[in-house]
Amino acid sequence: MIRVALPAHLRTLARVNGEVALDIEGPVTLCSVLDALEMRHPMLRGTVRDHVTRQRRPFIRFFACEQDLSHESPDTPLPEAVAQGAEPLLIVGAMAGG
Repeated sequence: MIRVALPAHLRTLARVNGEVALDIEGPVTLCSVLDALEMRHPMLRGTVRDHVTRQRRPFIRFFACEQDLSHESPDTPLPEAVAQGAEPLLIVGAMAGG
């Protein structure tokens, strides 16, 4: 079971409280987690990544195990602690400005 922590506005959109728990078959990568998240909560399609390019949207960041994974390849395996459900994958809305 993979745990995903969403920012408040995406939790509201998906109508979930707290973390989202997902079962992933095969390698646990950012792409496989986002595919499962969008399949389970179709209203999130296009909010985290672009519909066409499937690239991370600006101002969205991914963190796990105190590491910024935002610029990693979507097919890179996530840390083992995330794959085992010990740590969540954090999807964070970044802020701009000063």
